[in-house]
Amino acid sequence: MAKTKEPGSVLTVVSPDGTRLSVERLGTGPSLVLVDGAFCGRSFGPARELATELADSFRVYFYDRRGRGQSGEVMPYAMEREIEDLQAILGQAGPDSYVYGISSGAALALEAAAAGAKIRRLVTYEAPYTGSGNDQGARTDHREHLESLIQEGKRGAAVSYFLVKMIGLPAFVPLVIRLRPGTWKKQTAAANTLPYETYVTNNFVAPLEKFRQITLPTLVMVGGKAAAPMSDAQTAIAAAIPGSELRMLEGQTHQAAAAAIAPQLKEFFTADSA
Repeated sequence: MAKTKEPGSVLTVVSPDGTRLSVERLGTGPSLVLVDGAFCGRSFGPARELATELADSFRVYFYDRRGRGQSGEVMPYAMEREIEDLQAILGQAGPDSYVYGISSGAALALEAAAAGAKIRRLVTYEAPYTGSGNDQGARTDHREHLESLIQEGKRGAAVSYFLVKMIGLPAFVPLVIRLRPGTWKKQTAAANTLPYETYVTNNFVAPLEKFRQITLPTLVMVGGKAAAPMSDAQTAIAAAIPGSELRMLEGQTHQAAAAAIAPQLKEFFTADSA
């Protein structure tokens, strides 16, 4: 049976600081909130396809993180405000909601769980705690450079810097993305939020002591094609969270297919109701 591609209902959830968040709801069943990574939101990235895959089993909520898409933002930025955003959406979704986070969205979900957010079960995929260093191995703080590029209106340069210098993608990748105007336009539109990712990810270094405070059932996932730093990071996260499970998805990259992720979420999230 073909899965529906119809849009869900769009809600506005107001965070405690007054930021209005654009949230979409799709499907029926237990509530599940998806938390996106860099650049992504309701109209760009993996959330919509994944929500469609899950809509027969869950009431899925996915949203534009603050400063992106149709969501607003009250300045100044602080990671605590993004945690409050997620908690506000969980309040809308219900007290027994599941959460899935990918990339920096996984980092945000982990931070929220450590802060005591009311999450029933948590799954993360490749939280990017790969270290942020130079060729000599010293830790580098990229936030100031990103903020400077944004202030100068150099959004394209900020996107390229984030992808190549921070994420570690080959230098030709931004050039290839530029050949896809729709994708490049959406990435540059969200470039103002790239400095925020350095806060959410603790400058790409996992706060393991904080994660040891997480008590809810947690599944940490990594793609089989992940580079060693990414794979090692997920192993460290899983080791820090008491009772968590580490799972590798064979053949998957950081852009994991919805068809590969959805069965993992269905299995893990329904385990406590079987």
